[in-house]
Amino acid sequence: VFALSGFLRVATGFDIGLSTKCVVIPKEMDMCHKIGYSEMRLPNLMGHTSMAEVILKSTTWQHLAHTDCHPHVRTFLCSLFAPICLDTFIHPCRSMCVAVRDSCAPVLACHGHPWPDSLDCDRFPADEDMCLASLTKEYKYLHKVLPKPACQACPAVEEFFTHKRVLEVFCDNNFAVKVKLSKKRTVFGDQEYNIECQVEFITQGSLLPYETQSMIQQWLLINENCTQRMTPTHRPMVYLLVGNIEEGIILVNQVYRWQRRDSQLTLATQKWRYHKCL
Repeated sequence: VFALSGFLRVATGFDIGLSTKCVVIPKEMDMCHKIGYSEMRLPNLMGHTSMAEVILKSTTWQHLAHTDCHPHVRTFLCSLFAPICLDTFIHPCRSMCVAVRDSCAPVLACHGHPWPDSLDCDRFPADEDMCLASLTKEYKYLHKVLPKPACQACPAVEEFFTHKRVLEVFCDNNFAVKVKLSKKRTVFGDQEYNIECQVEFITQGSLLPYETQSMIQQWLLINENCTQRMTPTHRPMVYLLVGNIEEGIILVNQVYRWQRRDSQLTLATQKWRYHKCL
C-alpha cells in the first residue's frame, strides 16, 4: 500500500481554497487505483476541471504507467491527474519528476512522443518544500534491481524453421519466453493487450521465472510497434521470444510464431533440457 506519509517532506503546503471538490477516482483511471486512496481533487493539478476531461487526458498516460518504467511513475502521474483529497494540494517534488522523466522519457520516445512541456520538472517544488519525494536509498538496497527492456527495432517474426536451428539460437541467448497475445477491445478504441507469459527456459541464474515474465510484459508494452505487429486480429496468437540480458538491458533477438500444428518449437524446448551447446 502506498504510504503517503513516507513521501512527504514537511514544510508549508499550497492552499487550494474552496473552489475544489472531492470526487471518487473513476474506474477508467485504473492507473490510479490501489495507490492508497480512492478520492481525488477536482480541478486537478493539470488544470482539468471536469471528470470527462480528466479521463480523456489521462488515458494517454495509462500506457506509460503500465510499462512500470519507474517505481514512482504511478505516484507521480496520479499526484497530478488525481491528487489526494487533503486540505492542501501535494505536488510531486522536483527530484521525483526528474527521476521519473529520466527513466520514462525513453519509453515515450520509443512511441514517438517527446517528454511534454506540461510536465517540465522545473515547475515542481524543490525537495525541502512539502511534496511527494522519491523513495529513500534504503529502498533500492532492499529491492532487487531488475534488467530493463530496451526500445529496439522489431525482430522479424519467423514462421519456418527447424528444431536444430532453434536449439542453436537458444545456445546464443539466455532466455526464451512463450507468450500468448491478444488485443483487448476498449471503450476508447485505443490499443490495449492481454499478455500471458510462460517461461520456457532461462540460463540467467539470478533471475526468477516470474521476474522474467514481468520483464517480457514490460518489453511488449514499451515496444508496442512489435506487439501491434504480433496481434493483427483479436484472436490470441502464441509466440516464443528469445533474447539476451546484457549489462542490465533486455534485448529480444528472435520471435517465433508458435503454431499449434507445428512441432518444431515443442521439440526444441523438449530437447533443450539435454542439449549441449558447442
